[in-house]
Amino acid sequence: MSAPATGATVTAPDDPGAARYGPRPVENPALGEVFAHAPGCTPEQLDEVLDDAARAFPGWAATPLDARRERLLACHRALLAAVEPLAGLLTREQGKPLKHARAEVRLAADWFAHTAQLELAPERLVDEPAARVGLERVPHGVVAAIAPSNYPILLAVCKIAPALLAGNTVVHKPSPDTPLSSLMMGRILGEVLPAGTFAAVDGGAELGARLTVHPAVRLVSFTGSVDAGRAIARQAAADLKRVVLELGGNDPAVVLPGTDVAAVARDLFAKAMANSGQFCAAVKRVYVPRDRCRQLADAMAEMARSAVVGDGLDPATEYGPLVSRAQLARVAGMVDEAVAGGARVLAGGRVLDRAGHFYPPTVVTGLPPGSRLEEEEQFGPVIPVIPYDDDPEQVIARTNTSLYGLGCSLWGDEDRARALAGRPACGTVWINTHGDLRHDVPFGGHRHSGVGVEYGPWGLKEYTQLKVHHIAFRQADREMS
Repeated sequence: MSAPATGATVTAPDDPGAARYGPRPVENPALGEVFAHAPGCTPEQLDEVLDDAARAFPGWAATPLDARRERLLACHRALLAAVEPLAGLLTREQGKPLKHARAEVRLAADWFAHTAQLELAPERLVDEPAARVGLERVPHGVVAAIAPSNYPILLAVCKIAPALLAGNTVVHKPSPDTPLSSLMMGRILGEVLPAGTFAAVDGGAELGARLTVHPAVRLVSFTGSVDAGRAIARQAAADLKRVVLELGGNDPAVVLPGTDVAAVARDLFAKAMANSGQFCAAVKRVYVPRDRCRQLADAMAEMARSAVVGDGLDPATEYGPLVSRAQLARVAGMVDEAVAGGARVLAGGRVLDRAGHFYPPTVVTGLPPGSRLEEEEQFGPVIPVIPYDDDPEQVIARTNTSLYGLGCSLWGDEDRARALAGRPACGTVWINTHGDLRHDVPFGGHRHSGVGVEYGPWGLKEYTQLKVHHIAFRQADREMS
């Protein structure tokens, strides 16, 4: 179940059920061509994998914490030893520049090492003559870890590592768009973890739904779209499973009055275009005082025009393609709709006339009221620059009307930004940066951006549940002591 099929074309049987769950083509988004087939996982195979995970759980949960730490460190070493093959496959199926794919795999390896250092010590809550009460954190059981296509290795490991350290067993399902590198990682990790503690399975939405509702699964950790998160929450609710949902965002960046926009333009552009805009915590919209709007937009447009867009295997490439045809169509449609409503494109704005799913870095101004480019997450290399005349507090109140609440950034004078930092309704407020995530800082959103948090000890605790030990001492015991 963990080895990718990267060879010759595989033809699925004629049976409709087998076609849904059988081998699936995987495109190279830089070429727009199928380059491999993922093996697919049948419902019966998924049941076998989950049965194995359920059988392995008691032994893994009973394994001493230090021994589980050692296994995570073995995962760290195994991934570091496989950076090149994993990164090469990741670039071919996801599209990101090879240097960024290498960095993702290394960061994922390091995440295992960082997670291995976290503590799950029991706590003494009450120590009185009549009673002693302690608290420990225990695992849930089998965890379903469902990761997206933008950072498929890293975001999977951000779930797998803490779930395993906490004593859970894990079944991981990657995005149907980027299954191969995750399946290769599954094979690599399977060589250093006890049988049944971890497996990677491949499939589409049908398999994901079956995984979510399976009675063996006690917690579902998902990163992806709001619609998919809602569906998972509904499915999990029927069996009262716990969920951790990171559902993306529509993060605003607010440039404060008096800010030197020339000094922040490059950082804003970089934070918007990271991974070709396919990053939940990227800048998705920029609000700037009207008298500085054109200057900032022109500076960012110049950067967009000079950006090198191409195949991630080309060392000169700065920005790769979008991961899928569907995502390319979504981004292009949102820009076209804004232009039809009167918006102005300063750079980019059209699908590139070449093979692959390429959309150039794009800067848009003059958005019409109610534009989807302001109100929804584009998840692509498009940045709207929006002027404001009001006090920054009123602009922040405007951004707070979004259903999303992942992050927000304030740019300009640090003291003024600090004074405003409590206003945005979101999980993280950055000052003079955006989207900087750390293994030792919690990350999560408000409202439609998700449920629960990830990273560090806070994320680790999501993969545990509380167990209280209450000892009452009899009068004779107290007198003897």
